[in-house]
This record gives sequence, structure tokens and C-alpha cells, in this order.
Amino acid sequence: MSAAEIRERVLMPEAIEAVREVLRDVAAGHFTLPPRLHFDNGRLLVMAAYHHPTAAAAVKTLSVEIDRVPAIQGTVVWTDPAGRWVADAAAITTIRTGAIVGVATDVLARPRASVLALLGAGSQAPDQIRAVHAVRPLTALTVFDLDAARSESLVEAIAAELPGVRVRTTRHVADALADAEIVCCATSSSTPLFPLEALPPRVHVNAIGSFRPTMRELPDELFATADLVVVEQLRAALDEAGEIIHALGNGSRTTSEIYELAPLLSACPPITGRTVFKTVGIAAQDWAIARLLARRTTANPQA
Repeated sequence: MSAAEIRERVLMPEAIEAVREVLRDVAAGHFTLPPRLHFDNGRLLVMAAYHHPTAAAAVKTLSVEIDRVPAIQGTVVWTDPAGRWVADAAAITTIRTGAIVGVATDVLARPRASVLALLGAGSQAPDQIRAVHAVRPLTALTVFDLDAARSESLVEAIAAELPGVRVRTTRHVADALADAEIVCCATSSSTPLFPLEALPPRVHVNAIGSFRPTMRELPDELFATADLVVVEQLRAALDEAGEIIHALGNGSRTTSEIYELAPLLSACPPITGRTVFKTVGIAAQDWAIARLLARRTTANPQA
């Protein structure tokens, strides 16, 4: 199944709801999720998820080369009692990463937040915009990337999906963040993208780019002062999220001060300041998108 076929069959709003449902299933213990396998410092990843109630599994093999276009290549193999199929992993990965950001933004951003700053204009960027727009309809979008031409290309490509939204690019991070109510960081940076003082006092920040312990997009001071720091799964974050590992190592945060997202779907503590969501991705999110595809690909509506 090609990337184009996947995108024809899965829309972002339903992907967000599928991932929201899967988070609850993970919390309820309905999945077996082996630790992600890493080869060659994360250049090759293997992730698997098995859902006990449906006897359905998704296994993803992913090649990641930061300097390659596209950076992500690979396959997802879905198996259930009705059969088996193979799909493009890059499309599933970008959709599910957008979807988990949509869930987190829906929980943690102010109900009327509508101004998005996107830092990074790579392959993950369009689905970040689509996901935030699905849960917090945007009035304004500012895109920053070190490659100004890439920012312009993204804005040109996505503008048609955002009628009535003020869309622009900038060459300065501080300018992008000045009036932001939601921030999405989607870069391969190994150092923080901005200082704490560049952020407004009430803002929600999503960080998706770093996937190795040596990579970081966010400053330690943000972790030290945020009202809430949230991950999808603490175990995965402690293994792979450079920001989380660094913040714990220097005392900016403790593990007891890091929340998992699933319990917050039912009850979220009061928020008056900044919030952070850090995702490294778990295989159950791939499974959620694969199940949507299975329902459209096989004759088994219970997949």
C-alpha cells in the first residue's frame, strides 16, 4: 500500500480519535509492546505491537537517515485473523505522529488557542499542522526553518488546506514564537531551538523531532518551570527522549513530575502556565493507523 493510498484512506481527524482510543487500550494493558529495537545508533528501528482482544499485530521496520530525502523509509506489516498486508511506513509514521500531537494538543492547549508556530519544515511538518488544526482551528500559522526555501515550499503547499488562516514564514525563531499559543518542534536538532524567555507565558509546546538520547529541541528551563510535562509512555521516553533524559540528569524534573498522556484524557490538572508534550512514538500508535487501514482493506470490520 503506497503513501498515496494510505492518505486517501485515513484522514487526520479519524487518526487522532484512533490514537486516542489506543492510548486507553495501552493503559488498560490490552497490548504487548516489546521495547523498540535500535541498530546503528537508531539508523534502523524495529517496532511491534500486538493487541490481545483482536489478535492483530503491526510490525514496523524503519530506516532513518537525517540527511536523506525522505529521511524515513520502511514498511509496516499488519497481520490479523483476516489476513496480512504491507504498507509504506513513512506515511503511517507521519500520520500517527501528527495524531498523537493532536491528542496532546487537545488535552493541554487552551480551548481557544489558534496561533501555531511550527519550527521545522521537513516531512513531518504538514501532518503537525493538520493535527493541530483538527483540534484547535487555526487563525494564524508561522513557519521557521533554517532552510528558508523549505519553509516557503511548505507554506505554499499547505495554504490551500487552511482557508482563512494567516500563513507566513520567518527567518527568526523569536519572531515565530512571539505570539504563539501552540508550538510544534519538528527538527533533528541536538541543541535547544530557543531560550525559555522566547516563549509566551501561556503556551503549549509539542516536541517530536528528537528520537535519540543525544538530541534535544527544548531548553532545560522549560522542563524546570512548566506546569505539566507529558509523554505518551514514560518507559519509552526514558530510553529515547534526549530532552527528558537531560532534564532528569540535571535535576530540572523528576520522574514523578512527568505525566503519561492516557490518564489525562479523563482528568487533567489545572493549567495556568506552559505545558510540554514530548513524543518518541510507540508501536501502538502505528497499530492504530494500521487498524484504520485494515478496516478499509479487508472484509473484517472488527479488525
